Amino acid sequence: MSSKLAFMSICLTCLLTQACRQGMADQPRYTPLQANNFFEDGRSSRDLIPGTVARGQLRTDAHLYTGQVDGQFVATFPFPVTRKILDRGHERYDIFCAPCHDRVGAGEGIIVQRGFPQPVSLHIERLRESPHGYFYNVISNGFGRMYDYAERINPQDRWAIIAYIRALQLSQRATLADVPDGDH
Repeated sequence: MSSKLAFMSICLTCLLTQACRQGMADQPRYTPLQANNFFEDGRSSRDLIPGTVARGQLRTDAHLYTGQVDGQFVATFPFPVTRKILDRGHERYDIFCAPCHDRVGAGEGIIVQRGFPQPVSLHIERLRESPHGYFYNVISNGFGRMYDYAERINPQDRWAIIAYIRALQLSQRATLADVPDGDH
């Protein structure tokens, strides 16, 4: 009886190990730009067909995706700014901006306390007067020591952060007269 059990164990092991083959992972393939004699030009990959756009990359709204219209920074938002947008901007600002610019935008974030150079305050006159598209450009492409966040923050969230920055700028210069009567 034990030889039958041993034989069945061996058969079961053989069947199970066959299921673990990695045929697709082990198939022949080429790395990009690797030489290949299949095509006449000797390349392993083909150029994209003109006009091809990757899924999710059709960006026809220049206002939304560049912060510019006709080469000029925009002074408007590409969508209505709601409380939900401000809340999202606050959340994203605290994650991506506050470590350097601090929670109120004065440029005294935790990195400054650790000895890194202080970023500019978001409350200086030049930045209060800058169009929204300027901020979008800085977030997207970086400026000075600030690196770009284009790969880290999606376009809608960049605009939400800008809306929150504008709220911060207003809050730091607000007077009691700016508060609605019922909210005193």
